[in-house]
Amino acid sequence: MGSQTPVKQETSPTVVHSVQKMSLLNISGEHYEEEEERPQAPIVASYNDRIRPLLDTVDSLRHLKIMQEGIQLPTIVVVGDQSSGKSSVLESLAGISLPRGQGICTRVPLIMRLQNHSNPVPELSLEFNGKVVPTDEEHIADAINLATEEIAGKGKGISNSPLTLVVKKMAVPDLTMVDLPGITRVPVHGQPEDIYEQISNIIMEFITPEESIILNVLSASVDFSTCESIRMSQRVDKTGQRTLAVVTKADRSPEGLLEKVTADDVNIGLGYVCVRNRIGDETYEEAREEEAKLFETNPQLSKINKSMVGIPVLAEKLVKIQATIIVKCLPEIVRKINDKLSANIEDLNKLPKHLNSVAEAMTSFMHILVLLKNP
Repeated sequence: MGSQTPVKQETSPTVVHSVQKMSLLNISGEHYEEEEERPQAPIVASYNDRIRPLLDTVDSLRHLKIMQEGIQLPTIVVVGDQSSGKSSVLESLAGISLPRGQGICTRVPLIMRLQNHSNPVPELSLEFNGKVVPTDEEHIADAINLATEEIAGKGKGISNSPLTLVVKKMAVPDLTMVDLPGITRVPVHGQPEDIYEQISNIIMEFITPEESIILNVLSASVDFSTCESIRMSQRVDKTGQRTLAVVTKADRSPEGLLEKVTADDVNIGLGYVCVRNRIGDETYEEAREEEAKLFETNPQLSKINKSMVGIPVLAEKLVKIQATIIVKCLPEIVRKINDKLSANIEDLNKLPKHLNSVAEAMTSFMHILVLLKNP
């Protein structure tokens, strides 16, 4: 056992530094109210110099696995039924291609850290199992598949061990989101018989905390009330105050969509955003142009309020929601971390002092013998 001072230093100095950073930063919510009316470029990050450090600090705490200590962090959790278009939405936000194919493409929680980057050359990396693997846009899908196989195996099974994807790229929103496996009720293509229960358990673990914002991805072609992802989110967020809905494939099922998103029969407190999925070999720029044209010219879709349509609107909403939840949660996170540190330091101080010589060791040993004889 080492002396008290070095032992205390081992009590996660990175956590201590993160707490100090959060304590020094102004986390008043008034700042965001003042800036809400500023015009913002589509997709480009709207965080200023005071917000980016806060998000970096939360990401650092997540990397340190502080949630395993019972301290919840503000998180945007992406859920949706299988084939809801979830991957397409995330691809559009990040401007990269994610794994595609039959069955479950996301087999582990994928933590996506998007960072607006001044360098025109994108920087991508994967973090898992204690290592960092650099990659690039051309190979990112294959790299994710390989990392997933290392975490969850080569079969069709899933795991709750996360994989982190860091994307530093020009004109992406500053966001951290957790993409979860798509919900499926019937096991196919060699999936485990209890695949629904496994996925449900992972989803409920992530969406239950009050600090979680639920990004519910719904296909325009379905009855929202029958979506399993809606049922799950309603179990933990009955009023919908933590839920934002993204309606995909608006171009395929435009009829009645206006009524569905304005009636809000399923209590989506943070509102709806309707989007058009990228088709075929379209570039992301072409897809956004086609999306804007769709909501301007389609007889049904053009009636939907422009504050409820398009990937740029979704990006802006997510950035603002993320800022709000971080500001709301950080004081309590700081308090809980300080309480944990104080309790750990108190426990460490109760440990025997460092023994520097044989004589001290013998004295301590004799003291223990006396205690055993005279309990």
